Amino acid sequence: MRQIDVQRMVDEAPFTRFHWAVVVWCALAIVFDGYDLAVVGIALPSIMKEMGIDATQDGFMASSALFGMMFGNVVFGGLSDRFGRRFVLCLCIAVFSLFTAAAGLAKDPWTFSAMRFIAGLGIGGVMPNVIAQMTDYAPQRMRSTLVTLTFSGYSLGGMLAALLGKGLIESYGWQTVFVAAAAPVVLLPLIWKQMPESLGYLLASGRIDQLQQVLGRLAPGFVPQPGDRYLLASAPGSASTGQGNAFRQLFSDGRGFSTLMFWLTCFMALFMVYALNSWLTKLMAQAGYSLGSALTFVLVLNVGATVGAVSGGWLADRMPIKRVTLLMFVIAAVAITLMGNRLPTGALYVVVAIAGACTIGTQTMTCAYCSQFYPVTARATGVGLMLGVGRLGAILAPIVIGMIVSLEMPLQSNFIAIAIPAVVAALSISLVQHARSDSMRGRAAGSGDGAARDVLAH
Repeated sequence: MRQIDVQRMVDEAPFTRFHWAVVVWCALAIVFDGYDLAVVGIALPSIMKEMGIDATQDGFMASSALFGMMFGNVVFGGLSDRFGRRFVLCLCIAVFSLFTAAAGLAKDPWTFSAMRFIAGLGIGGVMPNVIAQMTDYAPQRMRSTLVTLTFSGYSLGGMLAALLGKGLIESYGWQTVFVAAAAPVVLLPLIWKQMPESLGYLLASGRIDQLQQVLGRLAPGFVPQPGDRYLLASAPGSASTGQGNAFRQLFSDGRGFSTLMFWLTCFMALFMVYALNSWLTKLMAQAGYSLGSALTFVLVLNVGATVGAVSGGWLADRMPIKRVTLLMFVIAAVAITLMGNRLPTGALYVVVAIAGACTIGTQTMTCAYCSQFYPVTARATGVGLMLGVGRLGAILAPIVIGMIVSLEMPLQSNFIAIAIPAVVAALSISLVQHARSDSMRGRAAGSGDGAARDVLAH
């Protein structure tokens, strides 16, 4: 009887067309997600004018999806570890596409906000599923790179919303950019057919035939034999073989303290991200820059974010991911603090790009690290709960920084207030006990006495 370590097969697999399919569909899901998240900001001025709403209602309408995302992160992250990632991912795409389209048919702010809240559930559910799916199937040598590269689709989704929005809103009205969000639904049959199911779910549900088919696509030389026994982790006592409650696994095997540190890190990271996205234009205008220049800083921030996420992932595949994430948070604190100083315009653009790379980019790195920390059967639950808690930071950031700005303190003090969470995040990520991560436990068990297995890696 052979004991086949499925995780090791994934870790050591060559990068094939199978992996390309996973990357492409995960990236497209993120592009769709990014479009749906950004479309409100593109259309909101037109919506306000047509519906005759004030700034208070405007804020409520814009925030409704964020509240939905908070619940979607937690609920759909947990459901995917129980019912399979492919099913939940397709469900989330259907939910945010159809309900964003429904928001375009709304005639009043309350109906619009209700539709956006439900769409936010789906938007929030996509994130932990895509992160977990890419982590499940990416070869170890390029895992962080592929996860962060996939998440660069958010920027593409936002740019797509801006490009489509300009033409559609001017020609056909704001409703059209929302109705266009229903388009991804037609791709769901293809996603269902080509996206593999989670290995953990297949093993836990006893679907060995399907597991063998996926392994055959993952490693073309694999030939199943009668009596093969499949394992998903090398660590003794791990629940990664498909048994046990996913939430409980976040706090078992000594992972509880690190779970709390991931939650704190994500809270601080999203606080920084949304503080900068919400207030950078206003603060740069306050510093004396024209509105056009201030908006350019936002563009530079997001370009830096994309470069930072991919570069950080590349580094994390060559250095310890914890060390890379910690270093990026430290750089973020320095860069954001420098943004409050009078610098030559060229130098300031560079500092803003670095800030984007080490705030938005480092949030992506935090997700990649979190997904690699937990066993495969608790991966989406772990990422989803972390993002759900972190979403509170996103909701609070515009309010808290707005209160600080209203105190009319020196410009540098405002940026220091945004930089402080980076220091806290650096501290909290440094306290994560990396030795408790699933990958480290698996390596330790795999190299220990009596733990030798007949592993089929090719």
